[in-house]
Amino acid sequence: MRRPRGIAVIALIVAAEATALFVAAAWYGYELLTGAPVLSFAGAIFTWGLLLAFSAWLYAVANFLFRGRRWTRAAALVAQLFVLTIGFPTLTGGFVLAGIAMLVPAVTALVLLFDKRVISYASQTGGLPPAL
Repeated sequence: MRRPRGIAVIALIVAAEATALFVAAAWYGYELLTGAPVLSFAGAIFTWGLLLAFSAWLYAVANFLFRGRRWTRAAALVAQLFVLTIGFPTLTGGFVLAGIAMLVPAVTALVLLFDKRVISYASQTGGLPPAL
């Protein structure tokens, strides 16, 4: 089956979000190393680890979505909903450009996730024989 453009667009959006999280994790780690004050060092390390883990997870989602795996549609959908929950308060809180930079790709990905060509392409189960 030929890969629809919507899959490539969604995968690029998710990969860009993963890159943004990785950059945030790198900046957060730098701040920890340079002695930025924190209330709980263990909590700060946990937060840094979560940023790295979510970044790696989104890279995996982008990769496997591009390859047409079924489970990635749900993961990409949830990621976009999280971006929306951060983007709207950012936009209404006075950071208009940052809010738009979050909302436009997330809405684009959400619309494309429900395109029938994307659904059809991203319905591959991995090539394994059925369990039953």
